This record gives sequence, structure tokens and C-alpha cells, in this order.
Amino acid sequence: MTASAWSIYNSVKELAFEKVIDLNNDTLKLALFLAASNAADLTNQNYGDLSNEHANGNGYLTGGIALTSLVWSRTAGVAGLDSDTIIFTPVGGSIICRFAVIYDDTAVNKPLICYSLLDVTPNDVSAEDGKQLYIQVDSGGIFLLG
Repeated sequence: MTASAWSIYNSVKELAFEKVIDLNNDTLKLALFLAASNAADLTNQNYGDLSNEHANGNGYLTGGIALTSLVWSRTAGVAGLDSDTIIFTPVGGSIICRFAVIYDDTAVNKPLICYSLLDVTPNDVSAEDGKQLYIQVDSGGIFLLG
């Protein structure tokens, strides 16, 4: 299964310049959404604008999990965001999703940053009870701005 590149929501650059989003210090989270979600609509601005998040349960907590080891780097006029692999562990049932969304959990209204279609076929991605769902960040990072 091949995931799409991360697509950046339209409002991200403006919110970063206005210091609403602080990619150096804020807590960024990754949440999982179902096929019927509107996560691919780049005009969405806030976490609350999204529909059809994976239900709370089976080891998934509504709101997702925090990204770890975030690194915001700048080299030769290009800035990039990177993090460790994100791991969800299903308990008592499967975790099924189509989209992964990264958002700022610290800022008011929880602004959206980017999303990825987890299988470009497109198909749902699932992990059964006792297995793990890995969302591995590309070696080039989550996204680059240049």
C-alpha cells in the first residue's frame, strides 16, 4: 500500500505567519478519518470542521496521538517538518481509516496542517486487534516549504 504525499491545508502559511501555529513549540497530533470524511477538502481550517473521525475505541482515542521527536529544519531556503513514525495499536477490535490528518492541538480552534490519503488505490487501511498500524514519515519529512 502506498500513501499519498501530505497535502497542506490552504490556511497553514497564513496561520504560521500570524503566529497562530508554532511548529517549533506546539503539540501536533495525528488523527485518523474514515473514507466518508471531508479531510481532503483543503479549505477546511480547524479540527472541528472535519467529519467522520475514527470512533473512540479499539485502542484509538478521539483526537489521535501526539507526534514525537518533531524537528523543524531549515536548509538553503527550504524548511521542512519531520517526526518519528506514528504507531496505533488496536485493542479489542480493528482500527480502520482512509485519511491521516495532522493538526495543531495547542492553538485555539486546533488548526489543520496537512492530510494524507493512506492508500492511493484508494482503499481503507486497517490493523487488526493485536497488530499495529504504522504511519511512517517519508525520509524527506512530512512536508517542505521553499
